[in-house]
Amino acid sequence: MKLHFSPASPYVRKVMAAAIARGLEGRIEKVATNPHLSPPELLADNPLSKVPALVTDDGIAVFDSPVICEYLDTLGEAPPLFPPTGSRERLLAQIMHATADGILDAAVARRMQMAHPQDEARQAFDARQKAAIGRALDALEAAPPEGLSHIGEIAVACALGYLDFRFAHEPWRETHPRLAAWFAEVSQRRPLAETVPAG
Repeated sequence: MKLHFSPASPYVRKVMAAAIARGLEGRIEKVATNPHLSPPELLADNPLSKVPALVTDDGIAVFDSPVICEYLDTLGEAPPLFPPTGSRERLLAQIMHATADGILDAAVARRMQMAHPQDEARQAFDARQKAAIGRALDALEAAPPEGLSHIGEIAVACALGYLDFRFAHEPWRETHPRLAAWFAEVSQRRPLAETVPAG
């Protein structure tokens, strides 16, 4: 398999963490890609010009990260990251996954806006995204992950890691101690320890 990736992308990290959890990392060829430049090689596999984009062994281009993670869950021998379809456990895992991706969407949007002059409209946009992240963290603190056994927990860990990576000046641990304790423990596990963002 081939994966268009950027080492700074939290969505790529989520895919690689899922691949490691499923024992698949050795089957993935990582191709460094800058989606902002829209290289033709990426556009051929993802017309949206986003990473991650995975090309399966039989040539099917798969995107974006939730779809890739679900595909990877059909491979490998390790316990699945997605609970059985129709189960309460799957619904809860997917809600956690959506919460984590919402944090990432808001944080990445904030990061992209930082390069522009901070007029009143951009300040209002930033405040709205920051508030969304805060509410999501509060919800996770009220019902924190318990391990690193399903896709929702992996996604939350990647979201928290991205906050540390890009917004270290906005600490979240003191007001979310249960979440912080969980994150400290799971950050030592291979799926996270081997996918720390860079760049």
